[in-house]
Amino acid sequence: MGKRFMQLAAAVLAVCLTIPAAHGATTNQKGEIMIRVGLASSSTHVADGELEAAHLENNNSAGYGYGYRFGCYDSGLNFVELARTDDRTIQAAVLKTQNLYYGYVASLDKNTYSSSITSNILVGCYHVQVPGTFRSFDEASAAASQYSGGFVAWIDGEYQVRAGSYATQGEAEAAAGGISGGTVCWTSSYGMNVVKTGTSQILFQYDCGESGRLAIQPDVTGLSETRTWFLGYKYRGGFQYHRRGGGNITVVNVLPLEDYINGVVCYEMGRDWPLEALKAQALCARTYVLKNLNKHNSYGFDICPTAYCQAYHGMGSDKPDYGPSETSMRAVAETAGMVIKYNGRLAETPYSSSFGGASEDAKNIWGTNTASEHPYLRGVEDPYEADLDYANSLSPWTKSYTAAQLTQQLQKSGLGVGTSVKSLELTYSSLGNVIQATVHWANGQNSTISASNIRNRFDVRSIRFTVNGAETGDTATPPPSGSGDVYINGSAVPNSLEGKYIISGTGTVSPAGERPFAIAGDGSVSAVGTGGSSNGGTTVTQPGSGTVTVSGGSYTFNGGGWGHQVGMSQYGANAMARRGFGYDEIVTFYFPGVQITHY
Repeated sequence: MGKRFMQLAAAVLAVCLTIPAAHGATTNQKGEIMIRVGLASSSTHVADGELEAAHLENNNSAGYGYGYRFGCYDSGLNFVELARTDDRTIQAAVLKTQNLYYGYVASLDKNTYSSSITSNILVGCYHVQVPGTFRSFDEASAAASQYSGGFVAWIDGEYQVRAGSYATQGEAEAAAGGISGGTVCWTSSYGMNVVKTGTSQILFQYDCGESGRLAIQPDVTGLSETRTWFLGYKYRGGFQYHRRGGGNITVVNVLPLEDYINGVVCYEMGRDWPLEALKAQALCARTYVLKNLNKHNSYGFDICPTAYCQAYHGMGSDKPDYGPSETSMRAVAETAGMVIKYNGRLAETPYSSSFGGASEDAKNIWGTNTASEHPYLRGVEDPYEADLDYANSLSPWTKSYTAAQLTQQLQKSGLGVGTSVKSLELTYSSLGNVIQATVHWANGQNSTISASNIRNRFDVRSIRFTVNGAETGDTATPPPSGSGDVYINGSAVPNSLEGKYIISGTGTVSPAGERPFAIAGDGSVSAVGTGGSSNGGTTVTQPGSGTVTVSGGSYTFNGGGWGHQVGMSQYGANAMARRGFGYDEIVTFYFPGVQITHY
């Protein structure tokens, strides 16, 4: 190998082994901030786990790409090309370099490559090494075309030519006898093959060890925009593959910031919501991702595609009304590069579907310092969101339990094992949200639930609710013990129901009888209790300002909102936009004191 070629190979290898630093934004040669989104990973915050085979398909039927380029990304996430296909290659799959067969996999309900023997289409892990050194992909490709099953490989920073793929070393040794100077070879546990989907034809092989990351950039024709299908969605940008720990394949979408924001706004908000609301969403989403770059760097990407980070599905699916719309893309374009800051630093910009009337001080939920560091995350009363209660199917809401059902629900998270719920003590903030719940158990013990865990523990949509209608400031008191009176809606009626009649839902009239029953709004039926009874009604006391205690045989949660209660209400933003507010007014209403500026 000549000295000049060795220097070139070493330089390219260094590029391909460069991994973006775990801090700051990565900017490519065009000046674009680049984002890495995990699409398949062992992270619990990514819906699809690591894969034996990752399939790609050009969206060429709509004019968005032909063929593929293979290589790696440098430290600025600029694509460095090492190899390419022709423009007729529409489908490709990246496989881990083990014996994999192509066929139908029932557990995945699709045709793919797997270690199960599903057909005679095998991509084996043993090959024949063709002797010689190659200075370029074109030179190596020309040599590979001389052999049956020949392909170009990039191994530890140099081009090689290999032929065939065999299940066993013995088969490869037999084939090597037919190639002058041929020897048996394989890859490390970090190697990957790119194949033509549905065949055993290897298009390119990549192995640069543990630090190596294969990149694929769709299109060889020079189109300005590509869209590529992966796991049912089409994505802009390119893709990066890595076998963490030598296992299955992690898949990462690598693309410019504004393309990423286009793939968020329409899923986090309705794609055809008012333009000003979508602009506010774009600002929140852009600020969030820049604030959280490298959040998942240990898995090889910046941000996840689920609600734990931000919902992201690229340019949509095969549904015509799913994905970015003209309105949502306009919102992104008209706010391009704009972010939300506080005192010159990127702000925290949480958001959720709705609040039911008021957001909450982040200190009461996450312990955030809202006195000095994040004062813009203090709760605000929201007079706008209710405009859209008719359109919000998730708010208002009701959740009902019997005492036994509530006990069972709380026991799912390890609370109150071996006992039962006696009462709930709810602490409300000045904005009317429940910021602490204490469960008093029948065995005399207590469990305190923080605001951040209330939704999960009670399986409710928000922390803005009342239980059995008991609100802060109620003066209801328990009926006198042993009074013998029947209490309905907190008012006493004579214990004797003689001469009293009940009108049913069908209009029939009948005597009340000795054991009347009440039908709740959710349709449940229970006996009307008497003073001191544990079977019906509720007991409400108010031990202190902002706190209520609720007990009884049933617990009905009536609430509003859906989400964590901090930052911007998306339905509230929608309502404000409908009233004529601009995106800047929406943002500064929900995040008081922030500034909107260019990044």
